[in-house]
Amino acid sequence: MTTDPRPATPDPIRVLVVEDDPVAADAHMMYVGRVPGFTAVGKAHTGAEARRALDRTPVDLLLLDLHLPDVHGLQLARTLRAAGYQADVIAVTSARDLAVVREGVSLGVVQYVLKPFTFATLRDRLVRYAEFHAAAGEASSQDEVDRALATLRAPNPAALPKGLSAPTLERVTVALRDRAEGLTAAGVAEAVGISRITARRYLEHLVDAGRAARAPQYGHVGRPELQYRWVKAH
Repeated sequence: MTTDPRPATPDPIRVLVVEDDPVAADAHMMYVGRVPGFTAVGKAHTGAEARRALDRTPVDLLLLDLHLPDVHGLQLARTLRAAGYQADVIAVTSARDLAVVREGVSLGVVQYVLKPFTFATLRDRLVRYAEFHAAAGEASSQDEVDRALATLRAPNPAALPKGLSAPTLERVTVALRDRAEGLTAAGVAEAVGISRITARRYLEHLVDAGRAARAPQYGHVGRPELQYRWVKAH
């Protein structure tokens, strides 16, 4: 009888996406599926749906939006901890309240991701979580404990695509979010004070991140323009 010398492949980290916006939920599931070592086992749009999903399926990690229609994400995390659920949490939110960040630490929130974010940002957080998740055994020193915890901390923000800047992205985001009916690239360019081509690049970046949607705008002579609309964030 021979023994297979190849090391066993570790089980993927099972992720439940909890996000009330269907477009964003689908985008987050797609992102998770693109990171080796992770699998999206389902999605839930409310806290109640998340509880039912956890009762049906083993989950290692929640990708948890903090503003759900029936419960705040941190309250859900608190309830889950009290009920004995052990899944860790990566919180997804556009809120920038550091008091909320501090409260989440005691509830199993290991990372925060601010909306809108790119695939690269989430991939970085997931890879770091995987390193932390894989750590096992007894630490031999304080340094080893510190190294294990340090894997969760990103030393620098994930880089935007080449040629894009965070301040301009913020201005484009604000302009689009303030116009519920949407804007064309030309409209964003005028509102922000950039060229139409540059505005299009930022808008397409928001579409790729799942924070904007685009659709043809008809009713004018010539080719229809693309109308961009902000996808609800919290």
